[in-house]
Amino acid sequence: MKNKKKINKIILGDSLEVLKNIESNSIDVVLTDPPYFLDKLDNNWKYDNVNNNKNQQVIKSLPSGMKFDREQGKKFYSWYFKIAKEIFKILKPGGFFFSFSSPRLYHRMASAVDDAGMDIRDCFLWLYTQNQAKAMSLNHFIEKLDITSKNKERLKNKFKGWKTPQLKSCFEPIVMAQKSVDGTFLNNMIKNDIGLLNTEIKVGDNMFPANILTVDNVNEIIDKAFLIKKPKKEERGDFNIHKTVKPLALCEHIIKLTAFYKDAVVLDPFVGSGTTAVAAKKLGLNYIGIDINPEYIDISLERLNGICKIDRKVKQNIENENFGIKVQNSLFNLICEEAI
Repeated sequence: MKNKKKINKIILGDSLEVLKNIESNSIDVVLTDPPYFLDKLDNNWKYDNVNNNKNQQVIKSLPSGMKFDREQGKKFYSWYFKIAKEIFKILKPGGFFFSFSSPRLYHRMASAVDDAGMDIRDCFLWLYTQNQAKAMSLNHFIEKLDITSKNKERLKNKFKGWKTPQLKSCFEPIVMAQKSVDGTFLNNMIKNDIGLLNTEIKVGDNMFPANILTVDNVNEIIDKAFLIKKPKKEERGDFNIHKTVKPLALCEHIIKLTAFYKDAVVLDPFVGSGTTAVAAKKLGLNYIGIDINPEYIDISLERLNGICKIDRKVKQNIENENFGIKVQNSLFNLICEEAI
């Protein structure tokens, strides 16, 4: 097996360097949620720094990610182009690359992936209804003006309800890219076991898979067409301090759409709290996770080990029922292989 020393491991390191040591044409699916390069959320960000109010810019209470800077997109493109080039190298022909982004810088991400040589196949939208409204009123700035209190109140009333141009974001775009197939799609599937989509993976009310996904109930029409299994509350874990944990059901859905065979390898170069690895492991597939933050490595490993604890209970229940033991034992051994 290729990448034998890296398969089913969570690796601490800079993904740009680690990816160079992954064998070419060896990965089936890459699914990741990279740094978005909004202020302080670049490839060197640290959890403690982002959450330290002493580092906040412009206004002390301004949450990270709300400062506008034109250089953010340029730096993001330059960095992610290098990442995408490495991913292009390690993907099998026909292999898929899914990458979460922010609406504001999605165009930079898609351009970097496109310019790295991949085919942009689609854009998924993860739709949700609950999110922080980021628009700010001008009252804070008005209070700092060297004018009378009466004039300050007059300005506040004049601009009441008018805020900075930042709407409440209720979706995340996910670029869907693919390394070009070797010959026809059929020839590529026969040779590389990757390249097509499994349209038997249904969503909502047994609907054909679409490029809009939601794990929250929104309304009857949207739920019928786009809803996938709602994530359980316990899937995150009380120990998980990651700021942007992605729903396990969402990652499982994307992997099931694309990973064709049982030895498929799913890679996440920014594994964070480990959701991609957990999803792959739950589906009985191989994974490789990479992250530069040691605290996230620990969280990922704890979540992966948690799968074994849950499945041990399932195994015990099935043994008590005295059916399917042989099949269950085989699946259990596959799922609970060593995580590190």
